[in-house]
Amino acid sequence: MTDLYAPTPRTTATRTRKRMHYERETAHAVLDEAFDCAVGFVVDGEPRVLPNLHVRIGETLYLHGSTGARLGLAARGDGVPVCVTVTILDGLVYARSQFNHSANYRSVVALGRARPVTDDAEKLRVLLALADKVGQGRSADSRPPTRQELAQTSVLALPLAEVSVRVRSGGVGDDPEDLALPHWAGVLPLRTVAGPPETDQGVAAAPPTYLPGHPSEWQTPVVLEGRHVRLEPLTPGHAVGLFEALDDEEVWRHIPFPRPRTPEELLTGDILGVLRGQWLGQRSGWAQIDPATGAVIGMTTYHDIDTNLRSLGIGHTMVGRKWWRTGVNTEAKLMLLERAFDVLGAERVFWYTDVRNERSQQAIARLGASRDGVIRRQRRRPDGSWRDTVLFAMTADEWPAAAQRLRDRLSRSTTERG
Repeated sequence: MTDLYAPTPRTTATRTRKRMHYERETAHAVLDEAFDCAVGFVVDGEPRVLPNLHVRIGETLYLHGSTGARLGLAARGDGVPVCVTVTILDGLVYARSQFNHSANYRSVVALGRARPVTDDAEKLRVLLALADKVGQGRSADSRPPTRQELAQTSVLALPLAEVSVRVRSGGVGDDPEDLALPHWAGVLPLRTVAGPPETDQGVAAAPPTYLPGHPSEWQTPVVLEGRHVRLEPLTPGHAVGLFEALDDEEVWRHIPFPRPRTPEELLTGDILGVLRGQWLGQRSGWAQIDPATGAVIGMTTYHDIDTNLRSLGIGHTMVGRKWWRTGVNTEAKLMLLERAFDVLGAERVFWYTDVRNERSQQAIARLGASRDGVIRRQRRRPDGSWRDTVLFAMTADEWPAAAQRLRDRLSRSTTERG
């Protein structure tokens, strides 16, 4: 097998031939990156073009559908002639003249006869590959199809033999006489971006890391085990237990958000707000759990994550009053700082707190953080008044000494309680 697809009369360009390519690697890359395609075929002498899902396995492109759909019915027997197109739009090109407006794109056209896949083993292999295409690992994290579902599913196999790739990249192609025109010209890049996952009702699990667009490890909480507290990724399933633990006016006194009155308000406000910020790369949230009972006792987050400057904040921390003045806060902060400095390689960790919240300021100072100043009128409180915010910070250079002090303090606390 050569590295190129052999051009045929149907895959040879009639214009702008410099944009045509026949490299297998280029074609495979486009087919693998795109999630959908368009399939053209003929029904009763008339053309049909339908959107479809596809997956490539080796030199075969598989198309997914239903046995009762037009494409599946047309392919019965020895298959159906098809034209499959896949296009990824990379940008819009704005020229000074309308005639020279264009687009940057990568496009594949594959021609041939698509045969129906009748072997259940092959069909199952394709469907598992299709599941993994939308998230590597999804096939193992979902129920496979039943025999009845397999029978209702149509899979067509198209050998990749007549294949061409067309690519346009680069900038504006204005004519020389138009270069002096005053109109803006340039390229507007386009890309597909995954938004925050919207968890289905009743699902307690956190969005899996294999979802497309999943944030980096800075925004991905992991389980952190301690003697006094366990930190586990915050999920909608924590809402009821978290509400019960935090249902205390004193807990919310200095929190810059209104106190929720129901678990549903806590879910839609605080928890989903953290999860949306997490997916957008701004936050990372944990539920605080009592290791002895498994009860939810609070929450905490990383916020204002900046991977370029290697800095993050620790905040939105709330713990039920029953667990105040125990080893919970010290151990939780120690584990979060260990992850930030020792695992993620942070250069700076910081804290914001209300200038009125003296208890919080004292607790942060005991961690070994320095008081860097006050940000005046930094945000509004739930009552509408302006909040002055005290900024504390700890650097990577200060961390080793602070870590030892925290571990010694936690050890003394454990000994005294033991």
